[in-house]
Amino acid sequence: MATIVAALFHLVTFVMESVLWTRPAVWRRFGLRSQADADTIKLMALNQGFYNLFLALGAVAGIVTVGLGHRTVGVTLIAFATACMLGAGLVLAGTGGRPLLRAAVLQAGPPVVALIGLAVA
Repeated sequence: MATIVAALFHLVTFVMESVLWTRPAVWRRFGLRSQADADTIKLMALNQGFYNLFLALGAVAGIVTVGLGHRTVGVTLIAFATACMLGAGLVLAGTGGRPLLRAAVLQAGPPVVALIGLAVA
């Protein structure tokens, strides 16, 4: 379940960064203050959004693969995708300071739970 939550978080982030970025309500969520700022980093946000999509797809592929009976391959995909998500969350926490701590916890929390679940299963 935590892997699904982690994948959904990254899918929603992909949509915000790569599909809906030009909407002020979206870029303001990322701390930007002007349309000019949003326009300046639009391509970076697009690229970052696709990173989030690919991480989500890796986690989903792992879930599907486990469901198809290929446990070792599926668990490996889940572990890799969620470890990358956790790593990104730790980078955000370490570089964003207190203002981005909530976002870092949202990003890294479900992957931590997923990895713990894999470790004890």
